[in-house]
Amino acid sequence: MREAKQRILIADDSAMNRAILTEMLGDGYDILEAENGLQAVSVMQSDENIDLLLLDIMMPEMDGFEVLAMMKKCHWIDDIPVIMISAENASSFVERAYDLGASDYISRPFDTAVVRRRVINTLMLSAKQKRLVQLVAEQVYEKEKSNSTMINILSHIVEFRNGESGLHVLHIQTATEILLHTLVQQTDRYKLTAADISLISTASALHDIGKINIPESILNKPGKLTKEEFDTMKTHTTIGAEILDKLPFQQESDLVKTAYAICRWHHERYDGRGYPDGLKGEQIPIAAQVVAMADVYDALTSERCYKKAYSHDTAIQMILNGECGAFNPLLLQCLQEAAPRLQAELSTSAAADAPRNTLAEAQHLSETLLEENALPGQDRILRVLSVLRAKADFFVKNARCIQMEYNDTTGLVHFSPWAVEHMKVPAELHLPEDIDKSGFTREGIRRIQKALRATTSAHPNTELSMLLPVDGELRWHRIALRSIWSENDPPFYLGAVGQAAPVEELCDYHRELSRDVLTHAYNRSFFESHLLQQMEADGVLLLDLDHFGTINETYGRQAGDIAIRTVVGAVSACVRSSSDALVRYGDDEFLLLFPHISPHIFAQRAEEIRASVEAIRLTDYPDLRLTVSLGGVYGACPIEPAIVQAETLLHDAKQTRNCCLLRQYTEEK
Repeated sequence: MREAKQRILIADDSAMNRAILTEMLGDGYDILEAENGLQAVSVMQSDENIDLLLLDIMMPEMDGFEVLAMMKKCHWIDDIPVIMISAENASSFVERAYDLGASDYISRPFDTAVVRRRVINTLMLSAKQKRLVQLVAEQVYEKEKSNSTMINILSHIVEFRNGESGLHVLHIQTATEILLHTLVQQTDRYKLTAADISLISTASALHDIGKINIPESILNKPGKLTKEEFDTMKTHTTIGAEILDKLPFQQESDLVKTAYAICRWHHERYDGRGYPDGLKGEQIPIAAQVVAMADVYDALTSERCYKKAYSHDTAIQMILNGECGAFNPLLLQCLQEAAPRLQAELSTSAAADAPRNTLAEAQHLSETLLEENALPGQDRILRVLSVLRAKADFFVKNARCIQMEYNDTTGLVHFSPWAVEHMKVPAELHLPEDIDKSGFTREGIRRIQKALRATTSAHPNTELSMLLPVDGELRWHRIALRSIWSENDPPFYLGAVGQAAPVEELCDYHRELSRDVLTHAYNRSFFESHLLQQMEADGVLLLDLDHFGTINETYGRQAGDIAIRTVVGAVSACVRSSSDALVRYGDDEFLLLFPHISPHIFAQRAEEIRASVEAIRLTDYPDLRLTVSLGGVYGACPIEPAIVQAETLLHDAKQTRNCCLLRQYTEEK
């Protein structure tokens, strides 16, 4: 059987260009065409089997950049590689295309050999990447399946004592998931994502974990419970919550928090007449509300030691009639909407397929644990894990250094609490989108990536030195890195861990030599020897104190020093201490470097600085008014030529005084 041809979409407003590219690619591909960006988007929306997009930039309706932005927003760029085809050769066009996710860039006029080779290479690389993603996805799935199995084991132990069918846990998870999906289709009130739905469905398996501490004589009593027995039964909600609350680890995990809410409040009622806390309406977490409905539905449609099973239709009607407690009216609508799907997926035949295999595994393991009285041993394992977790948490929280962990599959970087506090970075961020929040410059990230690329599974360790912002000051750190690899043969790269410790002797020396004595801004020497090599800038600003010579002549040198220190204080309050650099560039001239800043924010910062200085009032010199002139350029720029352009703008601004002139950086011809 012949393999299907790979599908290539050509988006170009020129019919001639489309024809030329089609002819160049030959008969080996299934070619689709779009006359503009809007048509290209429409094709990708309707056809999920596009393997490659050849995309022109200048098109009517929607240009190539707008198509790339749409693909990025809809996550199509993750599955469809894009080769830009354009007569525009400016570096700004090429760089913007790559920033938006393009895989390659081909300039017109077309060369047949180049077009064919780059198409083949891009398709091969995309296929390889998809295979790797699939491999990782399968491993993640296996891990999640194992986690779910362990939760089911614990839940089944409870159900085993309760004399209920082992399918109860599976039914609750399935019904909860169905009701949640229906809920998000009905309303956006609860802001539930797919990840939230998966989390709540998994946590629902633990809803009755508190029954582990209820006497079997009450759990399995065939007749009606006495008031005292019912009061005892009701304590399973608080017992379950207490078990989770006293876990010695993972207290902050979303799974534990969600399971706690479900355990404690899945018997609350919307009218406030439930237990244990008498919560009313939206005081009850939506996870507990949905699990409560799923629990009631399954209890009605399942046989128990004290009742026969009701039919699906009867159970639905009883819930809608209010015979089984008061529920959120919106959830009652969802129940009606989801009723056919609930009946189909929770029927005996539906439950007997693949999900039951997992359930059977959980049943077998949990029954073995009970028969062999192995729970004390499991408790010992939990205690060992608890001690290890406590040790790890202790060392992480008390290590006075930067610790980080990178997951190559998700692109997520996790920082230790000390790093969060002293580097002013988020505990978790995503690369490359959040690079401006990481505390590292782009050059710094490239150096780390280069060092990690040189490692192997056999030699995973490497280190380098780097300036990092700690407590608002750039300090020298020695960064130790270890790459993490899979156990496959051959192994593949999973991510890395790192620790950055200050090099005290360099820090002390650096602190003394890097700062201007009067203002504590970086001095010109340190700028030229270190910052120029270590930093990148998306904004360069020069600032000059107006009439500084007149201030010294009129009020004296001391007044001049006070004026400069006060101006530096005002400027420092307007910049980001963790990333921006303030340099005393001349006597009364200062240089500001802004990495990772948009033109809009750059202009806003410059105006804030000008206004802040203008608002200064010196107590000892009440009639002295301070102003500054500013000149700056924005856009990714080499620092030295950017300073030259900023100096020209500063010179023009000083003709007016108390003026700020900015423009986009332009490359020198």
